[in-house]
This record gives sequence, C-alpha cells and structure tokens, in this order.
Amino acid sequence: MAKGGKQDEMQAIIIKKVIKKGGGHHGGAWKVAYADFVTAMMAFFLLLWLLNVSTDEALEVISSYFDPSHPKIADTRSGAGGIMGGLTMSKEGAMAEDRQPPVAQQNTGTDRKTMEVNKQGGIADSDGLKKLEDELRNKEETRFKEAQKALEKALQSSEELKELAKHLQIDVTPEGLRIQIIDQEGEPMFRSGSADMVAKARTLMETVADVIQTMPNDISVRGHTDSHKYSPGATYTNWELSADRANAARRVLLEKSVAISRLNDVMGKADREHLIAENPLDARNRRISIIMLRETVEHAFRRGAFDDQIPEDNRLEDYDDFEDYEDNLPLINDKPAGTFQKSPGNVYFP
Repeated sequence: MAKGGKQDEMQAIIIKKVIKKGGGHHGGAWKVAYADFVTAMMAFFLLLWLLNVSTDEALEVISSYFDPSHPKIADTRSGAGGIMGGLTMSKEGAMAEDRQPPVAQQNTGTDRKTMEVNKQGGIADSDGLKKLEDELRNKEETRFKEAQKALEKALQSSEELKELAKHLQIDVTPEGLRIQIIDQEGEPMFRSGSADMVAKARTLMETVADVIQTMPNDISVRGHTDSHKYSPGATYTNWELSADRANAARRVLLEKSVAISRLNDVMGKADREHLIAENPLDARNRRISIIMLRETVEHAFRRGAFDDQIPEDNRLEDYDDFEDYEDNLPLINDKPAGTFQKSPGNVYFP
C-alpha cells in the first residue's frame, strides 16, 4: 500500500494549452464575391455611359436588331439575321405574318411640308430649311413690331382709348406676341366674380381685334385671376371663372370677324400664372392674355409665305394633292421598339 501511494505521488501532470490564432477562419471566399460585385458595377456604369452618349437613332437601330417582326428581318427567318443572328430551323422562318401591312410614314408637319417643297421647287435640304426658318422668324419679328405700333397708335386716336391705355400691356415672349388686358385697382375689366365684360373692356378687345385681324398667326386666349378664393365647398372656382372670361374674350374676337380657324386654344389658368408674383392678390393679376402664336414653317407654307422662292409654274393652287404624295412615301417599321422614339425620315433600320 505504501509503494502504490508513492507512485501516485510521482505521476506526471499533463497540461494542454490551446493557442487560438485569429484572421484565418473565414477563408478567401469573400474576395471572390467582392470581385464579382465590382465587375457587375463596372458593367452597369459602362451601360449607363453608353446609353447617355448614344443617339435616339442608334438606340432604335440596336432595338430593331432584336425585333423579329421587322420587315427586313422576319420575311423568311427569325432572330436578328446576319452574323450571329440566330436563324430558325423551320422552313417558313419566324412565326410572323408573311407580309407586314403597309404603314404610312410618320413625319412632323414641318418635315412633310419640307418634302412637298422639295417635290415642287427643290429647296428643302437641311440648309434650305434653316434658311427658311430664319427668314420666317425675321418677318415675324417685324410683323409683331408693326402690330405693337398699330395698337399704340390706335390707343392715341381718342380720349377714351388714351384713358384705357393703362389697361393694355404688350410684350414678345417665346410663344409669340402677347397682348394683355389688365385690371387696375378699383377699375376691373369684368364684374366681380363673373364673366360679364364691362364696356371699356369690350372697347379694348375690339381695338385689339381690329389690329390682329389681318395677321396670319394662330391665337391663344387665356384667362387669369388673382388668388382670392371662393368659400369652402363652392362648385364655381377661379378655374371656371378664368375659363368663362377667356370665352367671353373669344366671342368678342369672333364678332369682330377674326377667323375661327385661327383660334388655337381658349383656356382658363386660374391663379397659376401671376403677373405680379410677389403679390398674388394684386388686381393686375386679373387679366386676359391674347397671344399671337409663332408660326411653324408648315403653316407658313400653307398660306404661301414662301411662294416667291418656288418657280411660278410649280406652285400649287392648293395642297390637296399632297395627300396622294404622302400615301406613296416609303414604308418604315411602325412597331414601337422599347421606349425609344422612332427617327423620322426615309430610312430602313438595318
């Protein structure tokens, strides 16, 4: 017993120490994921850059490349055709109609009239169109200045009109020549809260109508109010009031033989476009605006503004035969491709 006890006392004691090392238990998988993320972001921003620098025409070409219904693609084959186009194995090609129905070419008014002039007189290349546009604007500015002088002269023709001159304001805006009949404090042009035009307002309207009657420009008539509100729950508001007053002005213009075909629009603007923006309740915010809209090149052609630049033998007495010319224009793919707008012109997308 004594010997066994001694051996027990001399038995070695073993102590295990575990040394922990940090930083390696995750491995390197995160680096692969991060590299994939960076690559994807680089590709994404490259795509954004390409979309930003590409023209609408280029985007249309790319879009139509993947359009199997395009007439240059889907007659006898599917896919985009050409190199790496992806053709079908069937004999008849894409599952589309054998023949795309005729679609008239869509052009803007200016482009259509441009082509017509080219047919008649050969002056409608891009440089020629720019020249005509510049000429039209110069003539228009001269016409606006003459109309302004004529109004100023008319207002000096009688004592009554001289007194009313303070209610008239004339300026030129990007839209055209703007003539405004404006309330003054204590001197309204319409009865309060109604579209009943007072006598002096009618006199001013008739004077304006006499001056603009012979001008070729289309007309926009707009009614404006101040920011005085109707009582809560009212069904008649500044919107209805401004529209009714614009219509009252329209009726006076028509009574003075202004052609109804020249009326482009009649609208009520309520209190959305103040003349005196810093004071929404100012009486001068209550007004009627008559705008002589700037002409388009098409409109000028229709009224013969450029007949002196077309040989007399080639001039059209009217433009009815233009419809036949338009029907014979080359076809283009009329199916919308994505959200891009189709480029006008005599082109086929490849």
